[in-house]
Amino acid sequence: MNTRAHFVAVLLSVAVTIEANAMSHVDLTVTGRLTPDACQIELSDQGTIEHGEIPTYRLNAHQPTALPSQMLDLTVICARPMLFALVGIDNRQDSSPSADTFGLGVNIHAPDQALGAVTLTYRATLGDLQPMQVLASSDNGETWTPQANAHPHAYMGFAPAGARQPEFISQLFTQLWVDTAINAARYLTLDQEVPLDGSIVLDLRYL
Repeated sequence: MNTRAHFVAVLLSVAVTIEANAMSHVDLTVTGRLTPDACQIELSDQGTIEHGEIPTYRLNAHQPTALPSQMLDLTVICARPMLFALVGIDNRQDSSPSADTFGLGVNIHAPDQALGAVTLTYRATLGDLQPMQVLASSDNGETWTPQANAHPHAYMGFAPAGARQPEFISQLFTQLWVDTAINAARYLTLDQEVPLDGSIVLDLRYL
C-alpha cells in the first residue's frame, strides 16, 4: 500500500516537470472590484402616491385644485457615516408649471395640456436618531440654506439645528410629504378619463 502511494506521487512529480519544461511563461490575472461605502435609500408604499378617481366636477374651473397631501416614509441606511444629499429629478419636467415644482404629466388626449404640479417637502427628520434640519443648495452643494421644500435638481442635505453644512449620517429617517395640484379645469379637456402621470427620481449623491 505504501509502495503504491509512493509510485503515484512520483508519476505526479514527473507530470508537473514535463509541463514546466513545455511552457516558458504563464499568465497571472488579478481581478476584483473596489466599491465605495454605499448607502441604500427606500420609500414606503414602493414610492407610489395613489389619488384614486377624482370626479372632474370637483375641480376648480379657474384655479388649481389641491388634492389631499400624502406622506411617504423615506429611509437612508449607510455602511458608515456618510456625507450625502438627495436630489429630485423630474421625469415630467416639460409639464411643470414652474422651476420650483415637479410636473404631473400631460393630458393623453391633448398632449399640449399640462395636468398640474407636484411639490415635495421633508419633515420630522432624524439623523442617527437625532433631530435634523433640512438644508437646500441650488449650486450643487457649494452653499446651503435652511429649506424643507425640495425643488427639482436642488441638493437637499441634513444637519443638526443651527448647522450650515450637511452632517455625516449613518441612518436617516424622514417624512416626505407630497402635494399634488391639478390645473384649472378650464384649461383641460376632460370629456374622457385622464390619468395623472407624475414621475420623480430621488437620487442620492455623495458630497
